[in-house]
Amino acid sequence: MAFKVTIIGAGQVGSTIAYSLTVKGIASEIVMIDINTQKALGEALDIRQGTPFCDPVTIYAGTYADAKDSDIVVLTSGVARKPGQSRLDLAQTNVDITKSIIPEIIKYASTAIYVIVSNPVDILTYTAVKLSGLPENRVFGSGTVLDTARLKYLLGEHLSVDSRSVHAFIIGEHGDSEIAAWSCANVSGIKLDRFCDMRGFHEHEDSMRRIAEEVKNSAYEIIEKKKATYYGVAMAVRRICQAISRDEKSILPVSTIQHGAFGIEGVALSMPAVVGKDGVETQVPLELDEKEREALLHSAKTLKNVIDESVCL
Repeated sequence: MAFKVTIIGAGQVGSTIAYSLTVKGIASEIVMIDINTQKALGEALDIRQGTPFCDPVTIYAGTYADAKDSDIVVLTSGVARKPGQSRLDLAQTNVDITKSIIPEIIKYASTAIYVIVSNPVDILTYTAVKLSGLPENRVFGSGTVLDTARLKYLLGEHLSVDSRSVHAFIIGEHGDSEIAAWSCANVSGIKLDRFCDMRGFHEHEDSMRRIAEEVKNSAYEIIEKKKATYYGVAMAVRRICQAISRDEKSILPVSTIQHGAFGIEGVALSMPAVVGKDGVETQVPLELDEKEREALLHSAKTLKNVIDESVCL
C-alpha cells in the first residue's frame, strides 16, 4: 500500500529517521527537505543506494511542493542542543524556525498528519497546532515516547527482564520537568513494587529516584559524549509512524494540547494516547497519586511560562 512520508530537516535526526523508516518498510515514498539542498540530496542518495536490501521504497530530496499527498510530515528542523543546554533553552530560535516552515508546508500537505520532533517539542507542538489551523488530532509531538523507552529499558535492565514486558510511562514535558508515573507502572500486570520484591529489590524509593534521574539525564550524557542524539529518537519516530501507517491504535505518550486533564489547559505535553491512522484518537486516563499530580501541574506551568515568553502568534 502506498504511504508517503515527508521529513523536513536532513540533519542527523531527520536522516536517521529516513533510514529507520526505510529499513523497517514503513513508507513506500520518502521525501527529504532541507534548506541545505546538497545535504538532503546526499542523505537521500546514500539511503537510496541501500534500498535493494529493503522493501520497495522511493526516497529523494525535494521541495515543499514535493510534499503533496503526504500521509505524514515529520518536522525535525531547528538548532540542535549543545552540551549543557536544556531543551527549553532552544525555544525562541526554534519557534521562529517552525513559524517560517508551517505556513509553507501546509500549502502543499494540508491533509497530512504532522509529527513534531524538533526541541523543545512541547513548545513547538503548540506553535505548529496554532499556526497550521489543522485539527489537533493531526498535529502532535513525539513527546516522551523516547523517554518512556529509556525508562522501560532501564527498568528491564534493573529487574533482568525483557523491557517489552515493562509497562510504564514518562509524562509531562519532554525535558527537565518530566515525571515518571510510578503509580501506574507494572511488569506484565504485576505492580512494580511487588515485582521488584519478587526479584530481590527492596529499596524502592532509592531505585525509582535513581532510574528517573538516569532517564531525565540520558540525553545530556549522550550529547556530552557524542555531541548529539539521533538513533533513539529516530526509532521512537519510526514507532509513531508505524502506528499511523498500520492503524495500530497503539498507546503512546505523545505531546498534545491539553484540555482539562488534571486541571491543565492550553499547554502541549505528553500523556498516553491512542495513535492510529487519524493521528491521536483519544487520550488514555492515568490514575496518578497526589505527588505525581503536583509534579505534572508544575511541568505544565513550566511549559506555559515558556509559551508566554517565546510563542507570539
